[in-house]
Amino acid sequence: MTHPPSIAPSLSDQPDQSREVQDTRDPLALSDDLFLVTATGAPDDPAATTLSYRNSPVVLVTFAGNRLTREATHAYQAEFGIGVMDWRMLVMLTRSPGCPVAEAARVTGIDKAAVSRSLQRLETSGLARALATGGDERRKAWYLTPEGQALHARILPRALERQRDLLKGFTEAETVSFTQYLQRFLDNANALN
Repeated sequence: MTHPPSIAPSLSDQPDQSREVQDTRDPLALSDDLFLVTATGAPDDPAATTLSYRNSPVVLVTFAGNRLTREATHAYQAEFGIGVMDWRMLVMLTRSPGCPVAEAARVTGIDKAAVSRSLQRLETSGLARALATGGDERRKAWYLTPEGQALHARILPRALERQRDLLKGFTEAETVSFTQYLQRFLDNANALN
């Protein structure tokens, strides 16, 4: 399996101290220099300035999300026959039985079409069912079937094991703080829309 390049520290990921670019509109705004690098990290490097792989939280969250999704999909597909998108919908319908597609898309931050395709796969597999609401076939409330509930119960211990593995070395307090930072980050992302 091929993995993306490491994001280990390198000279090229040292912040470029030669620029003074700051958003002066907000007194709490972070300096762009925190997130930018040049190819060698030298202030006189003629290469274009770009985002650091190591120092940009947005880049790191994106890389982490991509890796987590890819690895979870491979693991869950091999072990349980479903991908991570379908696992997310099993969790969603366990937490919110009767959830419509639009709500599942909003909560998970996933495109409505992708949510709809996942729910269709779960329905075809006998893991979920849709009930028309208000007599309108276009508006559906989604529920897990007993088979879907059983699969969720089988996957959950494995998902918790993966989570523990990813959080090795974190204390409980660090995990709580990390989760709070990520939630604030997501809140800020939601505010952009």
